[in-house]
Amino acid sequence: MGISWVGLSLLLYGTDEQNASFIPRITGADDWWCTHYSEPGAGSDLAALQTRAVKDGDDYVINGQKIWTSGGHLADWGWIAARTDPDAPKHTGITMFMLDMKSPGVTVRPLINIADRHGFNEVFFEDVRVPATQVVGEVNRGWYHMAVALDFERSGIQAYAGGRRTVERLVATAKAHPELIERRPSVRYELADRALEIEVGTFLASRVATMQAKGMVPNHEASASKLFGSEMGQRISLTGMHLLGTHGQLRDGTPHQVFDQATGYLQSVSGTIAAGTSEIQRGIIATRGLGLPRG
Repeated sequence: MGISWVGLSLLLYGTDEQNASFIPRITGADDWWCTHYSEPGAGSDLAALQTRAVKDGDDYVINGQKIWTSGGHLADWGWIAARTDPDAPKHTGITMFMLDMKSPGVTVRPLINIADRHGFNEVFFEDVRVPATQVVGEVNRGWYHMAVALDFERSGIQAYAGGRRTVERLVATAKAHPELIERRPSVRYELADRALEIEVGTFLASRVATMQAKGMVPNHEASASKLFGSEMGQRISLTGMHLLGTHGQLRDGTPHQVFDQATGYLQSVSGTIAAGTSEIQRGIIATRGLGLPRG
């Protein structure tokens, strides 16, 4: 998966030994990583997380629960935020760890999504021992490391790369089946709008990448890219449904299916929730980008 945002965070906050061990495996796509942030009582208010990590000799012992862990059932390693100082204000006292998903005490349970697919999981930690050498960055300063990692995650380039492929497929389908356009001519304008949005969004994501290449940490810029990309993804899926009409409801190899647009349409629902809701992104843009007062 290339130099993922986990890798970028490691390059910023990891030790030389951690980078030597993990970066080659991340860039070589030898390891699959998942993120342990959200909890049943800590989603948009992520600093309210309660998963605990208690120092015990050369290890930390982790107990708690995470939810909406994408790819947790496939992951080799997890990037986990846990509370190491329960008496500190909620935005402090959090530490970041690298967690071997094969560690004793880690239990992964599937969460089947609206499209009847297994992508999300809930993960339980019961007396999971993590070596102190797998702490990333400063102890009790993990909130700030996590915030930077979220900025990397929200860069949005995946939305525009994937969106471009989807729009190209829709255009090719429209050309191969002109009767679809004849039935609903307005889809031509929708496809044109989606193609323009892809170009705009690619520039937004490129701005984030340019800032990262210069050693800067994009914040409201990443939120703008994430917001535009996730809402654009929903519009692309809706355009696909408009193009295919009733055939757009067919999936999983159903007879007369043109292609499976329904699964993408259903899965796009979570796009404006995952990695920070649209409301959170607008708040970041308003306060940190535009300098507006908090409500």
